[in-house]
Amino acid sequence: MTARIGVVTFPGSLDDRDTQRAIRLAGAEPVALWHKDKDLKQVDAVVLCGGFSYGDYLRAGAIARFSPVMETVIEQAKSGMPVLGICNGFQILTEAHLLPGGMLGNDHLHFICRDQKLRVENAETAWTVDYEAGQEINIPLKNMEGRYVADERTLDMLEAEGRVAFRYLAHGAAADGYGNPNGSMRDIAGISNEAGNVVGLMPHPEHAVEPLIGTGRTDGLPFFTSILKKLVNV
Repeated sequence: MTARIGVVTFPGSLDDRDTQRAIRLAGAEPVALWHKDKDLKQVDAVVLCGGFSYGDYLRAGAIARFSPVMETVIEQAKSGMPVLGICNGFQILTEAHLLPGGMLGNDHLHFICRDQKLRVENAETAWTVDYEAGQEINIPLKNMEGRYVADERTLDMLEAEGRVAFRYLAHGAAADGYGNPNGSMRDIAGISNEAGNVVGLMPHPEHAVEPLIGTGRTDGLPFFTSILKKLVNV
């Protein structure tokens, strides 16, 4: 039976179709979910895609967090359903307190759009098992409020529990995609919850699934093959 992965569309979502395509390329069935509906249509996992939900009014993700669909997503995530938040989706996950910390404006106060070098720190979450710990990948990045922040106690907890999923590569030239692009604390690009079923990151893996688009590489495809492997194993 084909795995069904829901993709939530909020007002202002930009990457829902790209995410659906990535899911389809990985071999799963993408299921469109609308922000006003609480019904998740019996999906096996959910992706909160990138964009500018509700125009990023108040704070990025602050309004989307209260959409009717999120009531069910939060409930199901706490029960173990895999949930991936990409960029704006990551912001929504922090606003919903499914992931700790928060997102602030980039430290240079500019929107940034570039290919970004990352290091995989945790290859054991539901969304990263097809990577290897320490693997370096190249994923497109585009954000205005991408600076991950948390208090020192939370940061120490994430480090100690292995919940930093991805980190920006600090060495090398910025023109080649290296360096911390937004001032995120401890170069954090993505994190997971304690159970490993909820993952959020700022870069966009759905834009790196085919050789002819995005980075020209397929470094983002393992996100979507990882969840298939996880669902089959379950």
